[in-house]
Amino acid sequence: MLDFKLVSAPPLAGYDQSFEGVTLRAPADLAIVSLALPLGGEAAAEKSVKTAYGAALPGIGKSALSKDGSARLVRLSPDAAFVIFTHATPDAEPHVAKKIKGAAYTTDQTDVWTGLEIAGPRARTALERICPIDLHPDSFDVGDAARTTMEHLGTLIIRTDEDTFLLMSGSSSAKSFLHAVETSIQNTA
Repeated sequence: MLDFKLVSAPPLAGYDQSFEGVTLRAPADLAIVSLALPLGGEAAAEKSVKTAYGAALPGIGKSALSKDGSARLVRLSPDAAFVIFTHATPDAEPHVAKKIKGAAYTTDQTDVWTGLEIAGPRARTALERICPIDLHPDSFDVGDAARTTMEHLGTLIIRTDEDTFLLMSGSSSAKSFLHAVETSIQNTA
């Protein structure tokens, strides 16, 4: 009988490349937990999140770092948000649920998404080729977040710093997503 163990791994684990003026990497141990604010319990959920993370849930289309900088809160709609953070073990959801004391419905989204961080002075130029959103700093500020498509793949884009963006897309199409972003970087060199 064979003795083996299944180990989950993100589809782009370990990816880290530098191009002229751009770095592209898959953040290690990226955990994503969704929050659904219960009907009639929105205020209590928002208060619990603020207490747990030291930061209020941002407005729709915005993100905010927790007080200690370890988590990013991303508001997707009036009653939905993501908590994105580094967490190496497969227990991200209970970690968040405990932290917010069960004030919102939580779901582990880690295996559903793949993440890429694109950074550098040419990052925006590379993204402009495949992203229909106006990424000019006057229109898409640090902390802004939006759902869009890139090369026909559903994407969540978050501007995390002046020249840095976190891109998230479905894990089932991770290789296609990576190829689209790499190709855009190469075609805008």
